[in-house]
Amino acid sequence: MQFTRPGPGSTILLMLPAGLAIGSTPAVAHVKWFAPYDVASQPERLGHVVSPLFLELFLLALLTLWVACAVERTWLGRTVQGALDAVFHDLRLRSDTLIRAGVAAFCIAIWVFGGVILTPELKTSVAATGWLQVAIAICTLWSSTVALAGLGVVVLFVQGVWTYGVFHMMDYPIFLGAAAYLMMTGLGLESVLGVRPLTVVRWGAAVTLMWASVEKWAYPAWSHPLLATHPSITCGFSPGFYMAAAGIVEFSLSFALLWTPLIRRIAAIVLGSMFLGAVFEFGKLDAIGHLLIIVLLVVIAADDTPTRRCSLPLVPAWFSAALAVTVAAYYFGHALLFHTGIV
Repeated sequence: MQFTRPGPGSTILLMLPAGLAIGSTPAVAHVKWFAPYDVASQPERLGHVVSPLFLELFLLALLTLWVACAVERTWLGRTVQGALDAVFHDLRLRSDTLIRAGVAAFCIAIWVFGGVILTPELKTSVAATGWLQVAIAICTLWSSTVALAGLGVVVLFVQGVWTYGVFHMMDYPIFLGAAAYLMMTGLGLESVLGVRPLTVVRWGAAVTLMWASVEKWAYPAWSHPLLATHPSITCGFSPGFYMAAAGIVEFSLSFALLWTPLIRRIAAIVLGSMFLGAVFEFGKLDAIGHLLIIVLLVVIAADDTPTRRCSLPLVPAWFSAALAVTVAAYYFGHALLFHTGIV
């Protein structure tokens, strides 16, 4: 499927409002929970994905990120950062409690939902899975057992890999990030190789969403039933344009989670708003599936830990490299595991 333009000469003018529209609508609803899919099927060829429209959207996203990085260094950036510090002060002090409570609430929710491993499409008939979910929730209650909760999450992830394969579970490294946080904090480790527990959480969230964004380009047809039943989320754009733009917006915000404090905090706020919007649009199933990531995004938004600034001329290089590596990993990994084509 080739991404088509909205109209001659109008693409550039439409990119910004399209991005804003997608950012305020449930573009991040997980299609595997609501529509038929086949992970082993042939994805869209890269020659179709990397269209002129895709490149224009990519350049707009790159420019937006560069401008945001430049603004962060100014008085305006410092003012916004100070405002975020004030808004999230109390939540920042309770980050550990939020994460442990989020993991507990999520595990109880999927236990009540029943018959799943970690997310709604990961079905299982193993009765012990539900009891493990309950045990994880209980272990989050005490500091002495919270590391066991993290280990339990890893066991669930391994069960997912065993049942559905490593490629399918690449949708969910965020659970490994949460598990690492629980184990590191439970063992009293402030860092491992200089990496903080909250940093691991942030990396897990970023990788998860960057990978998911590629799926919007590789398998846009999976989302067409959702777009047909929820036409308002496209804001009047064609499905081809919407899926291309939604992927770029999601990838850009996900990459921003890896960036400097103000950029990653704003990205976390926008992504969290998108996930909440998806809950209102798609209901209880989406709320259960996205409960934990919403909690983790709140914690990321509250985190004010400083990081080294990247030189502005290097911003395009890092963003481009991240996109190239993620797309290559997705397509070459799929070709290796399922013997499908790439270009």
